Amino acid sequence: MNTPRTDRTIALLETLEKGAAAKVQANLNTMAPDMFDTLLGFGLADVLDRPGIDLRTREMLTVAALTAMGTAPEQLEFHIRAALNTGVTRDEIVEILLQMAVYAGVPACINGVAAARKAFDAHGI
Repeated sequence: MNTPRTDRTIALLETLEKGAAAKVQANLNTMAPDMFDTLLGFGLADVLDRPGIDLRTREMLTVAALTAMGTAPEQLEFHIRAALNTGVTRDEIVEILLQMAVYAGVPACINGVAAARKAFDAHGI
């Protein structure tokens, strides 16, 4: 049985990418029955769903942060696809990556380019 928080998490994840919620929920909950709600409930329902910044802007910020981190290529690719799904353009993604070259370094930018290529291919752009 889902909690209201879990339902909000699922709805938001489905907004970011259709079909992602069931896949991610199954993957995380095989590790522990409440892992999906614990991890993604915090990140999505408690933070990403706050009213202070729109979802499109939050996805741009997430792409920048994950690019700068350089340690989460699968999550970066997902969030680039999610950014595209929330209205961020291909050109805006490229600009985010270029800005991260300045603040996070060229290697982080190049890793971001690899993730972006996969995301762009998935979107046919």
